[in-house]
Amino acid sequence: MQTVVNNDQLISKVERALDSMRPYLAADGGNVKILEITEDKTVRLELMGSCGSCPMSAMTFKGGLEEAILKAVPEITKVEAVNITPAF
Repeated sequence: MQTVVNNDQLISKVERALDSMRPYLAADGGNVKILEITEDKTVRLELMGSCGSCPMSAMTFKGGLEEAILKAVPEITKVEAVNITPAF
């Protein structure tokens, strides 16, 4: 039997996962915002503040935000950030 989880419940779970990372982002003047969770269970995030322009944002996203969400919310299939700064 599969449990049906509505979008509000998913958003709450993702927010809790992000809350575990927010102190680290805030220490460097940044934050993160959920833009949407799509029908195929993809979370789209926007990095805010200094995180939006930091050359380390790709590492922060991959090693921190994406990992925290996928670990805490198994219903989520993919995590994307709309504004990662390329590290080059």
